[in-house]
Amino acid sequence: MKKFIFFIILFFVFTGYHSVNSQNLSPYIKVGVSNDNLQNTAEKVKSALNNKGFDIIGAYNPENKSNMLVLVFSRKDLQTTVLKVKDRGALAAALKVGLKASDNSTTINYLNPPYLFNAYLRDDYSKHKSALQKVANDVKSALSPLGSENKPFGGSLSEKELKKYQYKMMMPYFTDPVTLKKFSSFEEGVQTIEKNLASKKGNTKLVYKLKFNSNKVAVYGVGLLDKESGENFFLPIIGEDHFAALPYEIILQGNTATMLHGRYRIALHWPELTMGTFMKIMSTPGYIEETLEDLCE
Repeated sequence: MKKFIFFIILFFVFTGYHSVNSQNLSPYIKVGVSNDNLQNTAEKVKSALNNKGFDIIGAYNPENKSNMLVLVFSRKDLQTTVLKVKDRGALAAALKVGLKASDNSTTINYLNPPYLFNAYLRDDYSKHKSALQKVANDVKSALSPLGSENKPFGGSLSEKELKKYQYKMMMPYFTDPVTLKKFSSFEEGVQTIEKNLASKKGNTKLVYKLKFNSNKVAVYGVGLLDKESGENFFLPIIGEDHFAALPYEIILQGNTATMLHGRYRIALHWPELTMGTFMKIMSTPGYIEETLEDLCE
């Protein structure tokens, strides 16, 4: 009841807080529609990315739906660059393509790299802009020939807004992560999290991992497959077209595991989300926190 009242107050008092003017980066790019099935389209996407030096590091079906596929990819130069950003920069190392099949065609969308880089790297983005722009250009060069649209969608925010993104006043920033667990060491954290993911604890699925032992940093992409509270619940409400936002992440730095707050991360990837719709998934941030916390126990 208290949460409901909190969201009601935010809706009426702060609905107009976040300006939508002067925006120039969208969270997603729609490449277009391939006249081929999901499996063949996925192989074309993989090949195109491989030709630009990217590695496919994970894949899964959000909501366990066979007509939806996320491919997660990365590259060594991207990893080297984002690891220089000490405050969870490694979260920006994983890029994603979403494929959705319908009849004998497949729609191709991808998470827009500059949107992600500005949000997750913030002021450090400008320090590494040349290297990151090369990554973004190579993603565009790889994927744009696979479709005829190549149009941004999903809302838009300026670089300035992304670097200090907040959905509404009193909502969390990137710099307000949720601490999931403090372990005795990085190694204990890795062992615990990977053991729980291997057992699919809490109806989760390990989609990808990026582990940098020398930096004592690890990122785990986690599918949330609980039928009642997971992706099956919240994705249809907030919009399946944005499913290239998934999977959700745990990041382990040193001995501390954290996650981005749900009221930050969900809003960032669904920036057009109304408060009314957000209220319909008011339990989701808490569910995600509890699920990822359990993976650290």
